[in-house]
Amino acid sequence: MVPSIDIHCHILPGVDDGSPNVETSLKMLKTALSEGTKGMILTPHHKPMHHNVGPDHLIDYTNELMETAHSHGIKVQLFPGNEVYYSDQTVRELESGRASTLAGSRYALIEFHPTDMYKTIHNALYAVQAAGFFPILAHVERYADMAKHVKYVDELIDMGIYIQVNANSVMGKYGLGIRHFTRELLKREMVHFVATDAHDSGSRAPHLLDCREYVTGKLSEEYALKIFHDNAMKVLKDQII
Repeated sequence: MVPSIDIHCHILPGVDDGSPNVETSLKMLKTALSEGTKGMILTPHHKPMHHNVGPDHLIDYTNELMETAHSHGIKVQLFPGNEVYYSDQTVRELESGRASTLAGSRYALIEFHPTDMYKTIHNALYAVQAAGFFPILAHVERYADMAKHVKYVDELIDMGIYIQVNANSVMGKYGLGIRHFTRELLKREMVHFVATDAHDSGSRAPHLLDCREYVTGKLSEEYALKIFHDNAMKVLKDQII
């Protein structure tokens, strides 16, 4: 099987609400590798009014973790990034490099508050796009207004926005409503990336395999390859999807 690539995870130790230490990070990476995930973009939160990891440190920490993983026989490739919580400063921070895109590409992983309305999300993503970036909407199923309207997702895709869902959402770990919504998006091929949004080695571990097998079995191997590998490779190469 062609390896999976996870574009959204919180495995970098001690920098946000994800992995607290290197030991946990290694457990998470081992889990990912055991399920066929061999590439991961580490996306610690970048939030306003928070102590965020600077881009230079982010690169150094990513390389240090990858070297440690390799020394433990965990042969994964790690790349730096951020999950950027949208604010009025986001465009300036992306343009200045204070907030990191995914693996140094033009792709930016953007998140919002769960209660933000569709129009707010739409306008914000348009602003990021107008600045020359390729916005990826993080875990679209988390936003209550959007999770009620598949047509909103369709409108964003028509704008050129990319859509990411969490594997656990597809597999029903956040309720039947979220499962139905994400599976409907997959059925309509309205998802560009499935990622883990992993935060620990327990209930939010980096599991992708069950979801990939679901997509392969229920939809098609071609589509599964696209959303678990091919599109992520285009991000890493800074190519247009």
